[in-house]
Amino acid sequence: MSDTPDPAVPTDAAPIDAEAQAFASLGLMPELLQALDSLDFARMTPIQAQSLPPILAGRDVIGQARTGSGKTAAYGLGLLSRLDASLQAVQALVLCPTRELADQITKEIRRLARCLPNIKITQLSGGISQRPQLASLEHAPHIIVGMAGRVLEHLDQGSLDLSALRVLVLDEADRMLDGDFEEASRAIVSHTPATRQTLFFSATYNDIVRDFSRTLQRDALEITVDTEGQPSQIRQHFYEIDPTRRIDALAQLLSQHRPESALVFCHTRRDAQDVEQQLSRRGYAVLGLHGDIEQRERDEVLVRFTNGSYRVLVATDVAARGLDIPELAAVISYELPADADAHVHRVGRTGRAGRSGLALHLFAHREKARVAAIEAHLGHSVPTQKLSLPAKVADKPVIPTRVTLCIDGGRRDKLRPGDIVGALTGSAGLPVEAVGKISGFDTRTYVAIDKKLAAVALKRLREGKIKNKNFRVRPID
Repeated sequence: MSDTPDPAVPTDAAPIDAEAQAFASLGLMPELLQALDSLDFARMTPIQAQSLPPILAGRDVIGQARTGSGKTAAYGLGLLSRLDASLQAVQALVLCPTRELADQITKEIRRLARCLPNIKITQLSGGISQRPQLASLEHAPHIIVGMAGRVLEHLDQGSLDLSALRVLVLDEADRMLDGDFEEASRAIVSHTPATRQTLFFSATYNDIVRDFSRTLQRDALEITVDTEGQPSQIRQHFYEIDPTRRIDALAQLLSQHRPESALVFCHTRRDAQDVEQQLSRRGYAVLGLHGDIEQRERDEVLVRFTNGSYRVLVATDVAARGLDIPELAAVISYELPADADAHVHRVGRTGRAGRSGLALHLFAHREKARVAAIEAHLGHSVPTQKLSLPAKVADKPVIPTRVTLCIDGGRRDKLRPGDIVGALTGSAGLPVEAVGKISGFDTRTYVAIDKKLAAVALKRLREGKIKNKNFRVRPID
């Protein structure tokens, strides 16, 4: 893809020099600088360097930068800088389109706020019970991250008050202001003070966003950086295929490139389920993610995929907007999306934070118009080639080396990753390298274990204790 430098900040914003790239140059409060230092965030990314000064100055901003470029930290630092911890009221609201993205944003803002005392953050996502959300809203949080539909429900039933709001953020603004979310987003804005600061952020935005900006923002500054759909560290290939052998083509690419992890995008829920089943029959360690599964199952799917217990995840485009998988090796379009913006979001799942990535795309001859639309969106041609397939594809799946154990105890039990590592490497006697990623939730914790030692780990955890307590432990793979 193009090596063209990132577009410059608009002329009414000051240029950013090399010295100003350090977070310390922004005049942030010491607690935020302390948190950034603990996270090893020393220097700003381009979107942070260009958007944070006007955000901190109180300006409305439209920020566009590719996925994984640091947009969440940009607006997160901005809204945290505006908070008054002594005021028990909702002062910042972040709206986003998916539960996965809401979860990701909440975690990132919590990390940035780790050194700020008494800051309360509540997540309001749909598809789960309102009961814990209502309990959390009884004592107003300072920050809410949520999906528009659920936020609007709380506003309508009087359990949420936005009269003291200082900052409103629309993450994935192009989606929040179009289609199903537009009406709910407008309704939510009507509950907020006109004095609020309004920030739009997305990897792509269009005339719809600009039109809404004129009515929802005041003299918004447009900042566009690092927007190429395929950054230079991502290798991207387009393959023309026989549509009757699409699943064979997918298997061929998985066997040929053998990525450690691959996210396969399908158009529909039914397609995703079918591809998952067919790959599973061929011996691939594969999971599916789509709208038919409950939140707990969604959590477990993502945990098992990100910790390496499974190598392939098949998903609908709902996953393109919210998943944060830092070390995702490859994305594969089982079919090209009809919308070129969706292509940008798919590709943006890999090659995050400066890592290399691989993006592979399948298309039939009748879908060439979609290739042309992607080229028009990117502003240059993309290389295509025909994929030759043998009469029978030899499947060579990458076999997982870890399995996942679930411990029925979590944050509410004050169970921390260090406690689990201590139990496994102490009384259980496992070497530390046998313990993989640990993912904690309120009532459960998942730990990846070397497959060869999983039975030993399971037996000893069941027989022993963690933090002097007995917890139920079970395999979920």
